[in-house]
This record gives sequence, structure tokens and C-alpha cells, in this order.
Amino acid sequence: MSFSQTCIISIMLLTAGVFFLCSAVPLSTEALEMNNSTDHKNGSTFLYFAYGSNLLKERLQLKNPSAIVYCVARLKDYKLAFGNHKGLKSLRWHGGVATIEYSPGDEVWGVVWRMNISDLESLDSQENVKMGTYSPMEVSVSASGQDLNCRTYMMNSCVYGPPSPQYLQVIVMGAEQNGLPEEYQEKLRSIETNKYEGSLSVMKELKKALKKSKKRTEEILSDD
Repeated sequence: MSFSQTCIISIMLLTAGVFFLCSAVPLSTEALEMNNSTDHKNGSTFLYFAYGSNLLKERLQLKNPSAIVYCVARLKDYKLAFGNHKGLKSLRWHGGVATIEYSPGDEVWGVVWRMNISDLESLDSQENVKMGTYSPMEVSVSASGQDLNCRTYMMNSCVYGPPSPQYLQVIVMGAEQNGLPEEYQEKLRSIETNKYEGSLSVMKELKKALKKSKKRTEEILSDD
């Protein structure tokens, strides 16, 4: 068994240990009305729609600690795609990374995160906005019968390419963690990868983060 396969299996087991605590479902209409709270209106927080590796809480919180799950939502008339900016291979993930493309009749499911404005620069940096890899955009997503305006990102000059198994696994784990529709999860699992088997430093970071999450879960349960 290769190092990358071992790392993926370890992360899957750790995720299972904290799944029930971290799982998210679409919030009620009453809960979604929190979008009009004082914090949001005065610009101290914003809503971010994630559809790729940032579906996984531990991945997003590596650099954006304020992120808390808000709801699961659907982006209509877009599709999920994988590739690299101008064909430049991702050094972090060793394969294509996720983006969205306008596609009437299709849909992309994701997670809306509520974040402090102080994390905006970090989020832009993760998406390489200054380098022109991704551009931020505002989209309207549907959740529990209500539309929410959220920040998201779309890749510029995308050259299509399959994702690494490790990258796809993080997306799948995030989809499972937050309870995206099962049919959509199956669609994600069926995506072809480039079968890369090397070591990825980001996977080591995620393994550590998931261990911490599991430990917090155990502490909370012991307090109960």
C-alpha cells in the first residue's frame, strides 16, 4: 500500500470518528433569516459558498479559523469541473482542482460557510486571487426555499484535467460530513482521477487537523 493510500484511509477513519458531530443539514427558514443579523449587515461577516476541497471543515479551517457551517445549498445552472489555471499543474494537489462553469440546467451542491471578514484575505490567498488563478464572484444559492447571496470563486483560463485521488477524497469527505444529497455524493465518487500516488503535505496537515477534531469530540462527549 502506498503512502498516499495509507494517508487517505487514515483520514477517512478519523473523519468517521467526528462525522456525527460535524454533520450539517439545511437549516430552517427561521435559522436562515440570521443572514440579516447585525454582524452580517454591518459587514463583520460574510457568506462563502464552497464546492471543492473547502467542503471539508478541517480543510477550510486550516487557514480560515472563523468559518462555521451555515447551511447546505444548491447553485443552479452551473456544473462542477476540474482543471488547472492555464494548464499549470497544482503543486499542492498534483492534479486538476475544482471550479464551476455556467451550464443551464445543471446544478452544483455545496456548503455555505459564515466567516469573519478578517479571513477574507486568507481565503482569497488560498484561491490565488492576486495571481489571477481564481476570480471571486457573487452567486445566489438556494437553501430551504430561500435564496442567499454568497461569495465564491471561479477559475480563470481553465485547462481541463482530472483531480488526484487525494483531492477528490477530500471533496467526498466534505460532502459526507455535511450531508449533501446522496445522489450528488455518488456523482462525486464516480469522478475519474489521475491516479497520483505520491505524498502530499496538505494531506499530512489534514490528518493532524482531523485528529484534533476527534479529540475535541471525545472531550465533549466525556463532559456529557
